[in-house]
Amino acid sequence: MVRIVDRRFDSKNKSAVNRQRFMRRFKGQIRKAVADAIDGRSIKDLDKGESVSIPSKDLSEPHFQHGEGGVWDQVHTGNDQFSSGDEVNRPQGGGGGGGGGSGASEDAASEDDFVFQLSREEFLDIFFDDLALPNLVKTQLAKIPEYKSQRAGFSADGVPANLNLVRSMRSALGRRLALGSPYNARLRELHAEIAELEALTPRDEERILALKEEAGRLRAKLERIPFLDTFDLRYNNRIRLPQPSTQAVMFCLMDVSGSMDEEKKATAKRFFMLLYLFLTRTYEQIEVVFIRHHTVAKEVDEENFFHSRESGGTVVSSALDLMRDIIQERYASGLWNIYGAQASDGDNWENDSPRCRELLSSAILPFVQFLAYIEITPGEPQNLWREYEKLLGTHSNFAMQRIENYGDIYPVFRELFKKTLL
Repeated sequence: MVRIVDRRFDSKNKSAVNRQRFMRRFKGQIRKAVADAIDGRSIKDLDKGESVSIPSKDLSEPHFQHGEGGVWDQVHTGNDQFSSGDEVNRPQGGGGGGGGGSGASEDAASEDDFVFQLSREEFLDIFFDDLALPNLVKTQLAKIPEYKSQRAGFSADGVPANLNLVRSMRSALGRRLALGSPYNARLRELHAEIAELEALTPRDEERILALKEEAGRLRAKLERIPFLDTFDLRYNNRIRLPQPSTQAVMFCLMDVSGSMDEEKKATAKRFFMLLYLFLTRTYEQIEVVFIRHHTVAKEVDEENFFHSRESGGTVVSSALDLMRDIIQERYASGLWNIYGAQASDGDNWENDSPRCRELLSSAILPFVQFLAYIEITPGEPQNLWREYEKLLGTHSNFAMQRIENYGDIYPVFRELFKKTLL
């Protein structure tokens, strides 16, 4: 059998090229695996990789081989059970002749699914693809936070602008003292001996002259020691450290009333994930507060926030009351940058919407850096939207947008944060 393998696009970096080709071929399965991972993953774990399983039947590749042509003479082995014309009984248990049974067998053989690991960057690329992000912003959001330059001692190499004169002169002085110490000690001995000889009578002029000549040679050696050598130069050393940043808290408020179905909750979750990822580019420490509400608001963990089955009517002000109380109890010290995102379909109790607007205006917006309201509905704006519109002209830290499906999430996010992103 002859097999032909197409390797026309292989390069020196064969593994990377093959991996990209593999991901293009199985993009559907990979996108599904990423979507499933997002549904079951914590917001804080968004920027990690993921294991993707590809069924073995999907890994088969087409190949060429010689077909059976012409006339063939074959000899088949016989058997001790059947004769020509006998009927073969159906296998017990409904199993076929293939290897698809689930029971164990000493003769059965099968292949495990192929599992490979998506890197952090690959996972984020596919996550952003689902949100229709431009390539430029994909790169920006996937980057590590910026670094700043900080003094870290001295080094022997550097540019003239970083030359430290005090350290360089100190090094030069130490070098000259170390190199000239033996000569200076010998000079002191010669001067003492010359003084003794000159005090004697009669004087040994020949010996005195020899000692003075030796002293002259030593002084010449001392003078030849360079005042400043390249070995003495010291430069201010700088290292790059992560940009220190203050802490932030992110409030996630979501309507879980009966009108918020699972698709709307999934849309809200993706928006919250994108906001969290955006904040990690600025703040090193981020706390997340999850508040779900119908007629009553509760602070819950992330699992209950997205997956709890509890539902009911809609009183949005209960969530805003709880957010106000939490800010006052935990984050009123002024050391926290407070951000909020509220997701709802906008269908609120009519008499409650004016109170929501008043709570935002007087008790929440004066204390937060930014708060975004997203209304997830394909229909007309609801009463909560109409009340919140009255805040746009008076509060620059408040914004609102409408989302209908996954494809709207990033355009809406960019519109909300366009000044910061650009």
